[in-house]
Amino acid sequence: MNKPKHHIFVCVSSRINGQLKGTCHTKDGLAIMEKFMEEIEERELGSEVFITNTGCFSICGQGPVVVVYPDNVWYGQVTPDDVEEIMDSHIEGGKIVKRLEL
Repeated sequence: MNKPKHHIFVCVSSRINGQLKGTCHTKDGLAIMEKFMEEIEERELGSEVFITNTGCFSICGQGPVVVVYPDNVWYGQVTPDDVEEIMDSHIEGGKIVKRLEL
């Protein structure tokens, strides 16, 4: 089993029954997820960076929420346009994107 260097969790407001409902879903959570998937593939980081969609983190006012492990960094109010910066600065550069950090 490959253990990733980073694991990115993106809230898409999915519920146990599969229903999409909530803030992150209505604020481009799925588009953020897709953008991360594209960036990971383009940078050939598939064996180093895993991505998982999640249900609610219970901080909807800060959504969409993205969490990066093992660094335990939480980003809020993320947009699809922020994904490239998170990848450049945090994932590849090791520096937290302070303007998005919760």
